[in-house]
Amino acid sequence: MVEHTVHIDGMMCGMCEAHMNDTIRRVIPDAKKVKSSHKKGITTFVSESAASEEFIKNAVADTGYTFVSMETKEK
Repeated sequence: MVEHTVHIDGMMCGMCEAHMNDTIRRVIPDAKKVKSSHKKGITTFVSESAASEEFIKNAVADTGYTFVSMETKEK
């Protein structure tokens, strides 16, 4: 399992968090434990394998937010 932390700029409220959670679940079908925090500016999730940073970057941009960076670590 791989834990991903995506740093995102532009989330302002709980609805923004819900949009990002839905986006991650849509583009990464095996994503589990998807959580977002507009206060911290992050979305975290766990998946079977490492997700492509470019793929996540494009998904974040398509949702209307700004991708800042992504960290992954084996869990």
